[in-house]
Amino acid sequence: MKYRVPRRFRLLAASIALLGLMPSGASAMHIAEGMLPKAWAFGWMAVCVPFVVSGFFSIKKKVDLNPKAKVLLAMCGAFAFVLSALKIPSVTGSCSHPTGVGLGAILFGPTATTILGLIVLLFQALLLAHGGLTTLGANVFSMAIVGPFVSWGVYTLLKKAKTKPSVAVFFAAALGDLLTYVTTSVQLGVVHGNFGEYLAIFAVTQIPLAIAEGLLTVVVFNVLEKYSAAELQALSVL
Repeated sequence: MKYRVPRRFRLLAASIALLGLMPSGASAMHIAEGMLPKAWAFGWMAVCVPFVVSGFFSIKKKVDLNPKAKVLLAMCGAFAFVLSALKIPSVTGSCSHPTGVGLGAILFGPTATTILGLIVLLFQALLLAHGGLTTLGANVFSMAIVGPFVSWGVYTLLKKAKTKPSVAVFFAAALGDLLTYVTTSVQLGVVHGNFGEYLAIFAVTQIPLAIAEGLLTVVVFNVLEKYSAAELQALSVL
């Protein structure tokens, strides 16, 4: 029987999509084409392979156990795509943006979110000139591996500590966002030798952005907690 998308999910997805209409700059944080030597670019791709393979199996398992999770999975992908496409100029001429991967990591785990992040980054590189194809591995590692693992780890620890869900979600999303940029600073700093400079550049705009992403993720999570508690319990989120 064909599964009908609940009205609440359609409204939430529409609200997220509307964010995409917000104006944005022409450049972005994702490491651009040519910023990494070939050895480093392909090295980061190789590092990502085990996480991508694990992510496919993770998604298949979760969807097989709970077919209705497909709607939430698609929503998490849309959330990450829209937020990571909102490019905000920093004071030094570079740009920063939210990542949006914290929600997916909380709901589906880190490796499943790696697949979402890979799809998002690939589409942005091809359609928005946001990041590069040779640097896709490096961008996937920072935004779709480190970010989700940090968010998932923080949420899991705070959940075990009986922390209020909204507080756990806030810190998970905010720290996942922030550590993505720390990782990008390391990736660029190792090659160009100025890690501290990259970190200082991104920190100016990324700390408030991380806080904003944490708050927005809490809003979305609270809507899901109110109207989709059964689905969240099936995913062992609550």
